[in-house]
Amino acid sequence: MAKSRRIAKLSAYLRPHWREASLGILALFSVNALGVYIPLLIRASVDKLSTTFILNQIIHDVVIIVLLSSAMWLMRMASRIWLFGVGRQVEFDLKQRIFEHLLKLEPAYFASNTAGDLINRATSDVDNINAVVGFCNLSLANTFFAYVLTLPVMLTISVELTLSSLAVYPFMLLLVSMFSDRLRKQQAEVQEQLSDISELIQEDISGIALIKIYAQEANERRAFSKKNQQLLTANLELAKIRNTLFSLIGGLANVSSLVIIWLGAARISAGTLQVGDFLVLLIYVERLVFPTAFLGFTITAYQRGEVSIDRLESILSVTPKIKDAADAIHLPVAELKGELTAKNLTYNYPGSTTPALANINFTIAPGETVAIVGAIGSGKSTLANALPRLLGY
Repeated sequence: MAKSRRIAKLSAYLRPHWREASLGILALFSVNALGVYIPLLIRASVDKLSTTFILNQIIHDVVIIVLLSSAMWLMRMASRIWLFGVGRQVEFDLKQRIFEHLLKLEPAYFASNTAGDLINRATSDVDNINAVVGFCNLSLANTFFAYVLTLPVMLTISVELTLSSLAVYPFMLLLVSMFSDRLRKQQAEVQEQLSDISELIQEDISGIALIKIYAQEANERRAFSKKNQQLLTANLELAKIRNTLFSLIGGLANVSSLVIIWLGAARISAGTLQVGDFLVLLIYVERLVFPTAFLGFTITAYQRGEVSIDRLESILSVTPKIKDAADAIHLPVAELKGELTAKNLTYNYPGSTTPALANINFTIAPGETVAIVGAIGSGKSTLANALPRLLGY
């Protein structure tokens, strides 16, 4: 599925909950606006201290900063409640849609798609999408507001120091781009391995009686150990890629703080930069480090979500083969005759070239009792499932 189509699907998931999402985004904007304003108050207080020390004025400034910081904390909590709540709502909607859709599909679909894989898609993959619409949206919005509101103020203080401290940030984006495909492919591998092990567990639990009767515990233990090892290997490889990326991003982000300290100290010594401005720049750079470094986690969560969107839509896009005709009408029970007729009934199971039923013709009169007999594999069960339309045609 193309990236544009995945984004369209995410938008469709979010659309019913746009009010809560909008409130969460607005709260994040308020948080970042306060995050820009509070350091300016700190600068004003520091500048006052450099001239005269007035205790009452300092206490007044401290109280204002504490109150605004408390409001900032409350708004941040509200944004998380709203946006993470949207993620949970989307999770609920998707699970409901998947379950209702599966009920519409014919038994033949479940013959070619194992229960373990379907269960994993309806649980683990839905959780990944929940992370995208909740955590990723919060992180991306926070990063966007942090840069849009903070950068202009930093540039008004010192263009040189601002650009110097942020010079390493393009390298972070380059790193994320370089690791993007590897993360997505490895996440897809983890999801497939998880589906395989879920399938084996489901089959073994369902058939535990046969495993005991035929003393197959050792074989199943070896099979599970092999699949579990494959899942472990896939997870370790994913962790290796993620940890490498996050470590590089974190290291580059901290370089910006060192640049501010190095160049800022020199400007203060030369008298071209005030202590208050230096503190503001240092605080702002620290504010940008976290959302930038956290971008790696956001990209990873989005990569998982991309894989999971494809896996869920592969279920939801299946059209049920058994459905009522467009001109179907309701017949009262009293008008039903009970006659059953088959004309040239033929059926092939998916992937099979030999028909299980070939040109079957019969008529069963109302009240007539008919026995269907034949050797194993002759099509008795297939015919019994075909008559009530439990097979797709």
